[in-house]
Amino acid sequence: MGTSFYGYKRPDGKYGARNLVAVIPSVICATDVAQGIVHQVQGTVGYFHHQGCCQLPIDLKRVTDTLISLGKGPNVAGVLIVSLGCEGTDVERLQKEIADSGKPVEILRIQELGGTSRAIQAGIDLAQKLVLETSGLQREEADISNVIMSIKCGASDTTSGMASNCVIGYVADKLVDLGATVIFGETTEFLGGEHILARRAVGGEGGFVGRKIYEIVDRMEKRAKAIGEDMRGGQPTPGNIAGGLSSIEEKSLGAIVKSGHRPIQGVLEYPDFVTDQKGLWIKDAPGREPEILTGMAASGAQLMMFSTGRGAPQGFPSMPVIKICGNPNTYERMQHDMDLNAGRIITGEKTIEEVGEEAFALLLKVLNGQMTKNEAIHYFATMDIYCLGPVI
Repeated sequence: MGTSFYGYKRPDGKYGARNLVAVIPSVICATDVAQGIVHQVQGTVGYFHHQGCCQLPIDLKRVTDTLISLGKGPNVAGVLIVSLGCEGTDVERLQKEIADSGKPVEILRIQELGGTSRAIQAGIDLAQKLVLETSGLQREEADISNVIMSIKCGASDTTSGMASNCVIGYVADKLVDLGATVIFGETTEFLGGEHILARRAVGGEGGFVGRKIYEIVDRMEKRAKAIGEDMRGGQPTPGNIAGGLSSIEEKSLGAIVKSGHRPIQGVLEYPDFVTDQKGLWIKDAPGREPEILTGMAASGAQLMMFSTGRGAPQGFPSMPVIKICGNPNTYERMQHDMDLNAGRIITGEKTIEEVGEEAFALLLKVLNGQMTKNEAIHYFATMDIYCLGPVI
């Protein structure tokens, strides 16, 4: 339909909305060195997670897979891996698979270099080299079908389901109709509404995708039951309750509104990177921001639309996060953190469609380089990887 944006074309054919060098510690023990490098070198971002050692094999593989997907993301131009030297993650595979995507990749090993100070100095030199190598890349015109948008809601109140989630649902439908990809998650917030999603699955409620939706909800609930807890003890959160949400079912009904109305094509596991999939997809992920934002960036999403009522301000290192605020009072209080005021729907000033078009126009601006408010103030350092087993 002629809608396009300007992005950085990667060797694998993806288009990035940003052009960043990612500094990836392979294990938590390398995080301080990675932070020292990122602090010094402009044009870099770091993935400062807490995993990579003393975990079960399933989680060590999961961490490796997630870091690979993050490194392959379209907003990343080059990668510096910071390894301690004795971690449980598969550093060689991490380096190889990111390099196989065509991006420049460097690696340093703290133990081999002789410790922290020498590793930071070597890392500064390598990161600077990568930034100089990639910073001259120019944006090229790309069709809107190349967009992968992730969506999320957090710090929700009653206005989320009535306004900001509806706006994101409008944008999600528009993107899918234009041939783009939309990914949503928060499996914990499907509970009580999973049957509605399953009915929207390709093949119907009893088809493969519909059954998979039931499976991931059941799997998430069993994790809580395995330690003798009911998931409803933590959902809705105290903030949700204070904001007027009475039950997890009510929260779920509001949360799934942001996925729009299009058929659900399939379910992705947490570390999965989108290749040629188009349309609306689910990613099995929790609701908490540090883990779900990581999972969505690992999908290959260029950006996220994030609905909030009470005001959740944080972003993600390499993925711009557009905050759509459903509560007009929150927007007034937190206008330096919120990108768009959907509360005008609540006050009757605007319709869902009108604010939806404003949100879509803002999405195009962010894809073309305009910063989100959390990007502008560097509120994006907190991230983590969603793991399944205990630390051992």
